[in-house]
Amino acid sequence: MSFRKNAAAPRSRRARFVAVAVAACMGVMGLTSVASAAPHNPTGVFAGFADCPLNNPAVDSCFRSVSSGGTFTVGAKSVPLKNPVTLQGGLELLEEAPLGEEFRFVGAEDGNTLSKTPQPVPGGLLGITAPSWWPQILKDLFNEVVINQGATGVTATVELAKPASSVKVSLLNYIEQKGTALGLPVKVKLGNAFLGSNCYIGSNSNPINLKLTTGTTSPPPPNTPISGAIGTPKFNETFTYTAFEGGRVVDNSFASPGANGCGGILFSWLVDPFVDSILGTPSPAGKNTAILEGKQEIGEASSVRASE
Repeated sequence: MSFRKNAAAPRSRRARFVAVAVAACMGVMGLTSVASAAPHNPTGVFAGFADCPLNNPAVDSCFRSVSSGGTFTVGAKSVPLKNPVTLQGGLELLEEAPLGEEFRFVGAEDGNTLSKTPQPVPGGLLGITAPSWWPQILKDLFNEVVINQGATGVTATVELAKPASSVKVSLLNYIEQKGTALGLPVKVKLGNAFLGSNCYIGSNSNPINLKLTTGTTSPPPPNTPISGAIGTPKFNETFTYTAFEGGRVVDNSFASPGANGCGGILFSWLVDPFVDSILGTPSPAGKNTAILEGKQEIGEASSVRASE
């Protein structure tokens, strides 16, 4: 099964081929996811593709991934995803590309390709959390009000560290549960008044490179293999819309750089080591884990336009 098609075929037909190919692959597997541009208002099942770069004629399909659960662990600190994170953009089908590299990712039309969604860091700046033997209502009150909303509260926000074109999406790898389904070069911004406005783990020049898969990982120790899942596939009647609900992509083989820019220009030489001591960074491969759970959507670009 290939995602490539004759270059002479119209783009609308090629985009539809993507959705049909997904359905066919599922059958074979036995069912084992620019600010100045004109706004778009797709409707129906395509409503989520409002930021798809539809003004770009090279875009065959719209792509949207919403991670509403999971965890991001770097060194000694694990942060649960409590607030949904959205990755969105378009996909250009590459006719002669190798399998697993069948698309070029195009960033969201308004530039908001990866939503900057803060997540509360358990224990905050001092790493303090309520004792496990406390009643749940008291633990929640202490962790949320005293720590997360207090002066020691810290948020972690995952941001793209490279241009949107560096994002890698492979529907074939997603379905076959092997290789990289979603590749993301990211950095993590730590939010806290003491840390300043430019405190990051990773940077544009030295990012955290996530190679997320729906298959099973093969990490260096001490991490052990973990597995993703494609979720439940759903299609519309014309196969111009495909969704995978309840999917999971994972990676626990990546390394993490240390902190940089914390405390501002004058004090980063003091604050960066302090942050590293709390997080356990820099952290080599085998000690970090990303698990993203949620929904993946793909829509034929011409059908998204037609729904407006």
